[in-house]
Amino acid sequence: MGSSALRAALLPLLPLLLLLRVPPSRAFPGSGDSPLEDDEVGYSHARYKDTPWCSPIKVKYGDVYCRAPQGGYYKTALGTRCDIRCRKGYELHGSSQLICQSNRRWSDKVICKHIEPPRIKCPSVKERIAEPNKLTVRVSWETPEGRDTADGILTDVILKGLPPGSNFPEGDHKIQYTVYDRAENKGVCKFRVKVRVRRCGKLNAPENGYMKCSSDGDNYGATCEFSCIGGYELQGSPARVCQSNLAWSGTEPTCAAMNINVGVRTAAALLDQFYEKRRLLIVSTPTARNLLYRLQLGMLQQAQCGLDLRHITVVELVGVFPTLIGRIGAKIMPPALALQLRLLLRIPLYSFSMVLVDKHGMDKERYVSLVMPVALFNLIDTFPLRKEEMVLQAEMGQTCNT
Repeated sequence: MGSSALRAALLPLLPLLLLLRVPPSRAFPGSGDSPLEDDEVGYSHARYKDTPWCSPIKVKYGDVYCRAPQGGYYKTALGTRCDIRCRKGYELHGSSQLICQSNRRWSDKVICKHIEPPRIKCPSVKERIAEPNKLTVRVSWETPEGRDTADGILTDVILKGLPPGSNFPEGDHKIQYTVYDRAENKGVCKFRVKVRVRRCGKLNAPENGYMKCSSDGDNYGATCEFSCIGGYELQGSPARVCQSNLAWSGTEPTCAAMNINVGVRTAAALLDQFYEKRRLLIVSTPTARNLLYRLQLGMLQQAQCGLDLRHITVVELVGVFPTLIGRIGAKIMPPALALQLRLLLRIPLYSFSMVLVDKHGMDKERYVSLVMPVALFNLIDTFPLRKEEMVLQAEMGQTCNT
């Protein structure tokens, strides 16, 4: 068929082709060419031109300037380019220009971040010294306020460390304040609170003795009291105070073995030697052959550890005047002094009896028959002064199985 005949055959079909709006292909299969390479021409441009495509851009603390392709109305159409500028005090993180892409997303994500952190100034707190007999100092200051160079809006001030008005113990204490702005930039200030406790230096308990101190034991104003174990007496200062010149008052105490003077003229003078130092258990019998006396003495000898732990001195009064003998350990007192002691304490002359006298010279208990050492010790352990002794002995590891 000739070309003129072909044109004559297709002419009636031309209106149908126009109705179908099928664009003629500018490529053939396998050529690698595409009619959609240019976003602003062909079928793609005809479909998407001047139509909202990407979501609107909003940048916190920044401004957005967009240009639609070929002056279109919508600033989110395909191919729209947007320039991003951050406000004063903020810097851009991300691309300065975004493009609306065919996948309905902008070409990058951006944020405006505050480049200048908020400012906060901490107070100046110098060294503090503890008052006498104290180990802490109450320190106060005004809570600092932060300032922001951008919009003035800040978070609450965050404190790390003890708050103002606290009692600070001895040593260096770090205090830190932190504040954030709305861009999450932070401002920090730090300072130290130094607390010093004036001290005299530690004292030691005397050999064969105890030491009990107030407060921390060696700080200005602290008092240390000294005492001796049973059978020893204190020589030197019974108490010493840490003074403002950081020196201890008084003289160094020592504990010396007690030297009982049985040559005194009166029973009262004899008892005065034991005042506040020893308890007395006076065992009296009209004769050394008395069975109760012998049994009681035997039980006490077996419980010597418990007697020493409780500071008990045993005094024996054996016989009837003028053959009366008084004995304190290895020391023998004159018959006249032994008789005075019996009369002073109203001890029966012709029967077995015992009298328990405390450290203040008080008659605490009387016995007319045998008493087990454990019962005697249980009674003494209820005395207030004895309870204090028990605490000190526990601290020093002094104990007894009896």
